[in-house]
Amino acid sequence: MSTETNLRELICILAKSMYDRGLTGGSTGNISARTDDGGLLVSPTGSSFGRLDPAELSRFDANGNQIGGKKPTKEMPLHTAFYDTRSTAGAVVHLHSCHSVALSMMPDVDKDNFLPALTPYGIMKLGKVKLLPFFMPGDPEMGQAVRGLAGKRSAVMLANHGPVVAGKDVEAACNAIEELEDTARLAMMTRGLAPKGLSRGQISALVTKFDVEWNE
Repeated sequence: MSTETNLRELICILAKSMYDRGLTGGSTGNISARTDDGGLLVSPTGSSFGRLDPAELSRFDANGNQIGGKKPTKEMPLHTAFYDTRSTAGAVVHLHSCHSVALSMMPDVDKDNFLPALTPYGIMKLGKVKLLPFFMPGDPEMGQAVRGLAGKRSAVMLANHGPVVAGKDVEAACNAIEELEDTARLAMMTRGLAPKGLSRGQISALVTKFDVEWNE
């Protein structure tokens, strides 16, 4: 079995797992991953994470030309913005996960550091998450907003829409976006209860020990 065949199947397995657990529903969400030849595999437009077909994934060559599969997600500008600005990006995932979207609507959220420091894992897997403003779905300006970050963030939260995360490979990207949703869920569960989060010293120690990108 070829490496690309394995990657196609893994993308569909991970997408279905997230769909089955309610992390994105209907035909929402999109996912992409780098192939060994520098191209991309991308979920098709209008497709459901619960029913992706490995053979129907959109296939792009290393020059960005589509060479196979169905028409790709309309959020391609988001994906290519991460690949073009982060040399370490091997996969990008975008979900419409409920708790992170709910948190994005709260008026007192820190736009530069969207997730509160409640557990070590959000920090370790995501660094600081940037909250971007609302854009119409499919608006290429979303990609421009990501490019404006100059590769300094591995994750962004689209206000009233959903998170987008880049990782070194498709498993890392999926693990990180699940951590984002879990942390947002904790934040919403404890909202108004004055939870005791991590101290500045504890955050600093995590950043140092695990070599986290933590742009001040």
